Amino acid sequence: MIERDLTTPAGRIAAEAGADSALSGDEAADILFQLLLDIAHRLHPEIESVLVGDAKVADLTPELLSRVFQVHGIWFQLLAIVEQHSAMRERRHVERELGAEAVQGTFSNLASRAAELGIKAPELRDKLASMRIRPVITAHPTEAKRVTVLEKHRRIYRLLVELEQPRWTARERAALIDQLRDEIELLWMTGELRLEKPSVDQEVAWGLHFFHETLFDGVPELLKKLDRALQRFYPGERFPLTPFFQFGSWIGGDRDGNPFVTNEVTARALTENALASLRYYDERLSQLLERMSITERALPPPDAFRATLARALAETGEGDGIAQRNPGEPYRQFLSCMLRKLKTTILRADHNWSGGAAYYANADELIADLAVMEEALGESGSAALAGDLVRPVRWAAEVFRFRTVRLDLRENTTRLTQTLQALWRATAGKNGGEPPDPEGEAWKAWIMAELARPRQGLGADPALPPEALETFGMFKLARDQREEFDREAFGSFILSMTRSAADVLGAYLLAKEAGLFRDAAGVEACTLPITPLFETITDLRAAPAIMRELLALPLVRRSARAQGGVQEVMIGYSDSNKDGGFLSSNWELAKAQTRLTKIGNENGVAIAFFHGRGGSVSRGGSPTAQAIAAQPAGSIRGGFRVTEQGEVVSFKYANRGTAAYQMEVLAAGVFEHALISEREEALTPRAEFDEAMEALSGTAHAAYVGLISHPGLLAYFQAASPLDEISLLNIGSRPARRFGARTLSDLRAIPWVFAWSQNRHVITGWYGVGSGIASFLDVRKERGLALLRRMFAESRLFRLIIGEVEKTLCLVDLEIARDYASLVPDAEARGAIFGMIENELALTRDMILHISQEGQIAERFPAYRSRLEHRLPTINKVNREQVELLRGFRASTNELAKEAYKSNLLLSINCIASGLGATG
Repeated sequence: MIERDLTTPAGRIAAEAGADSALSGDEAADILFQLLLDIAHRLHPEIESVLVGDAKVADLTPELLSRVFQVHGIWFQLLAIVEQHSAMRERRHVERELGAEAVQGTFSNLASRAAELGIKAPELRDKLASMRIRPVITAHPTEAKRVTVLEKHRRIYRLLVELEQPRWTARERAALIDQLRDEIELLWMTGELRLEKPSVDQEVAWGLHFFHETLFDGVPELLKKLDRALQRFYPGERFPLTPFFQFGSWIGGDRDGNPFVTNEVTARALTENALASLRYYDERLSQLLERMSITERALPPPDAFRATLARALAETGEGDGIAQRNPGEPYRQFLSCMLRKLKTTILRADHNWSGGAAYYANADELIADLAVMEEALGESGSAALAGDLVRPVRWAAEVFRFRTVRLDLRENTTRLTQTLQALWRATAGKNGGEPPDPEGEAWKAWIMAELARPRQGLGADPALPPEALETFGMFKLARDQREEFDREAFGSFILSMTRSAADVLGAYLLAKEAGLFRDAAGVEACTLPITPLFETITDLRAAPAIMRELLALPLVRRSARAQGGVQEVMIGYSDSNKDGGFLSSNWELAKAQTRLTKIGNENGVAIAFFHGRGGSVSRGGSPTAQAIAAQPAGSIRGGFRVTEQGEVVSFKYANRGTAAYQMEVLAAGVFEHALISEREEALTPRAEFDEAMEALSGTAHAAYVGLISHPGLLAYFQAASPLDEISLLNIGSRPARRFGARTLSDLRAIPWVFAWSQNRHVITGWYGVGSGIASFLDVRKERGLALLRRMFAESRLFRLIIGEVEKTLCLVDLEIARDYASLVPDAEARGAIFGMIENELALTRDMILHISQEGQIAERFPAYRSRLEHRLPTINKVNREQVELLRGFRASTNELAKEAYKSNLLLSINCIASGLGATG
């Protein structure tokens, strides 16, 4: 049943909300729920009683059951919209009552704190000049909502904003209610399940959707907020703002385990990325053209601008006509010239240009023209117009350039090694023989020798097998196409499954052979940043030694200096969690960052971390501000990148207000850490806390490994969860397994987390924590308890871990988990594994409460508990239905019978994911 007990019609609820008061969250939820019931009553009256709890789901036909799942899912989506809207209203209320500096996570809050701490303007300027923040949108298969659904969500959100305005008459408010009803009914009528897996091209369009909706306008607004905050708390100081906040993307460039990402697909993604930004500038310049009706009599432009305008008019070849259409309006004339060049640039990017007309060769030329206009307005005495109208467009061009995002390329070491072996056979092995063992010293020696040679190149069609040719072609594509669109069209090359320095050097060798080196004798440097990705616990522990070896090489240090003095390292939250459990993963990630930061300092190269986080707690999806604050002191230097995956993207960036706040929280959190963390760290007894974390992690890791290494675990997991059935959901182009094998080790972290959350075990967010704490207290007794309680109060990392474990425990339901376990045919394995989970769960709950000294789990998160209270009763019912659907689906002996179960089974997966707010 949906947790709402209402009989009041939606129109009356809206009227009773009051025309002179804002619409509260409960009132908004009541309106949406009643509208949903109205639609159910009209379209499917048979299910209305189920939704209000008066009938049993078991009494429904399969067709009506599908409608119940769908309407439950829609209600969860509507609740999420209401919660985003309510959170925005609350932040605005705090700002109105107490000022912008009182809103946590904002630039005003950060600037006021910095001023209070006595941080001087020069230090702030240095941090601003050196910092690079880049959320990276990925196409991992965790987003179950189609773009058409996201668009409807956006309209519902906007209607709620409109509905709370006090200016409407009763008639106008009723019209808004009607529009809300229409959008909800359209959601009802829209298929939630994809009929086919999305293509990579569709995923590219999905990613760009958020730029069109919120991000193109949102980033310039972000810079404006920062500018205002700095001016307020540092009056009289100048802070030149660089494009420090940019977006990256993996969509169309991430081929690690995804055979559908080819060089042709990557080239199309580059084109679409470029066209998205160019069309946005076209729209903004057209708007400026309409508004900039400034006559030279009212505001004579400077002589320098007149000269620039004359050259621009002459360049078009139609200067007289432009001047006649806009007589005496120099800024409109200049914008007309800019628009002509921009439209030709769009044709050129879309490969529809036949030559002749002038175009912008790069974003710098467009930025220069915008700067000329901005400066001319300022010199003429209209600085406010320049700042409000032209500067945001210039900022957008500086941030998005002619590429929207920096597209990362990603591949794993297995594929790279195979390509290098093919390269060896095509060169060194021409006379026969096999390449050296990739794990031996001879292999690394060959790579080093090849890197030391002058680049020969293999020509356009090297004698390589098709797979190797495709991988090698990826590097050639980076060489050939980044200048076609934008010098920053590519971000970096991410090397998954990095195991050794030789793996990374192999990527350098392929980049060199493809022509991505600056060729100057003795001073070669790679122009494409090579970023090793350390994913598992073993990889994280090996990372410091690998990076020490790499940074000892002049080539790597030169390349880092040429790329801004920064060497990027990516660390994986998902695989380290799958490999070692939640507590151990977080501790190993923190240790690796501390050690790598020290190694970078020793070699005079700043290490910048790229955080491979997912949406769920198990994959690093903690609240942004707390997650950043918990990073080791000094670990944010030069840059901060973080993946935004699947449902996280739509949660953060689907609505303008939410997107603006999420970007500000990220940027302010990174700046705060860089400015303040080391000052605060001096007050914390880090060595004692580190020793305790090491002990806790060791035992927690042992307990977790004891579970996942149980010989029956894989069979239990497959039977007691919809693991295999999740792959039937067409929510991503990527296969669930990297190489197609059927083992736990090759299973991707996303379906691993997704399935454990569906069956309400959620072991990925808590298992082993209880054993770790209990063992620590067994050894250290009361002294150990006092230390852990002090860590809970003072250590941001430990408090974050405990808090996220508590939130995860709220999702665990042992009775429902037992229902899923009943699907396991092996009674002995079922009893053993479920017993381990049951015992560890009880221990973890006891230990958490022992440390937090609170009366119940997550007591200090009342908003989170309230959110779940509105959802869990319905999720629980869907879970129980899913168990029976799994039983029937798997027992079916023919395809017709399977199909009868399949649709409802997939709808149940979608519904539970929507209710929990996360998939993988």
